[in-house]
Amino acid sequence: MRSKSKAGSVDRLLARPLPLATRASPAIRILGIDPGLTITGFGILDKCGGRLNYVTSGRIKTAQGELAPRLKAILDGVNEVIAKYRPQQVAVEKVFVNVNPQSTLLLGEARGAAICAVVEQDLPLSEYTALQVKQAVVGTGHAKKEQVQEMVSRLLRLTANPSLDAADALACAICHAHAGFGKLGASGYRIKKGRLV
Repeated sequence: MRSKSKAGSVDRLLARPLPLATRASPAIRILGIDPGLTITGFGILDKCGGRLNYVTSGRIKTAQGELAPRLKAILDGVNEVIAKYRPQQVAVEKVFVNVNPQSTLLLGEARGAAICAVVEQDLPLSEYTALQVKQAVVGTGHAKKEQVQEMVSRLLRLTANPSLDAADALACAICHAHAGFGKLGASGYRIKKGRLV
């Protein structure tokens, strides 16, 4: 399934929507976002008690060109995902300082556009570093993207691997689900030097 707009497109990969609640306990629907100016990954899962159920994942792609239309494509794409899947909580990966300051600034602007879409809908937002996300999913903060992708597929019992961007977004949602919905202290986790311990 693909939806196109002037400045970008939203790809949904491995889409198979699930009902929001199960009989045993109501589900909490979590949207994970891996921001990027060219490709912003998204992943949605339901947390039902101790079980995580995959809902959908994909990428919001922007066309090359002026910055403003690209940021609008990210804003519109995230709004479209929120409107269609109705997440109750959102987890976003924090920006890290890159070797190239210009790339870091552009990534921050893309992240800001995604966060604006979330805030516009009054959804609770939690942020996690890449180290926290990788440690929660793989067990080590220095895992490679392919390791994260493989573990996401295993944890969510997927029949195929999502794209790297979608896998990172799903990993962010998994981290949020395992971290007590942003309340690290209440769930027994704490942050030490950027890691969950």
